[in-house]
Amino acid sequence: MAKALRVLAWTMGVACVAIGFLHLLGGSAAFPGIADPGPTVDSFGRFMGAIFAGYGAAWIWAVRQTPVPAWAVRGLTAVFLLGGLGRVLAIAVDGRPHWFQLVLMGIELGLPLVYFWLADADERAAGRSGGRAAERSVGRAAGRSDGRASRA
Repeated sequence: MAKALRVLAWTMGVACVAIGFLHLLGGSAAFPGIADPGPTVDSFGRFMGAIFAGYGAAWIWAVRQTPVPAWAVRGLTAVFLLGGLGRVLAIAVDGRPHWFQLVLMGIELGLPLVYFWLADADERAAGRSGGRAAERSVGRAAGRSDGRASRA
């Protein structure tokens, strides 16, 4: 389960960074279903692209920790779920969006269940390994190439 968490977290991070830069650089042309957005929507979309790239970078930061911190996975997952709930609110207020937005909403409402379930998998695996993962992390921070903490 720890491996599944790591794979999914890396995938989420890289995908969000890529999508964020697509929106940042592509502007309103990167948004399906928007016919004539104008400069205000284009500006907002590019800004949100940068924010989404930062969100992806936070996932990458989290997955690079040893073990992957459950608090970070839960927090990032809650933000993702909140985005999906925002899409539900948009449907209630303005009606059905472009079909691709409905696909994204399904992902944003369904995938958090998996992330919440896996959130502490790496911490649990590190606990079963007798703290060796934490020792390797301390060793790397101390500059040891073998990954072990120095014994003084």
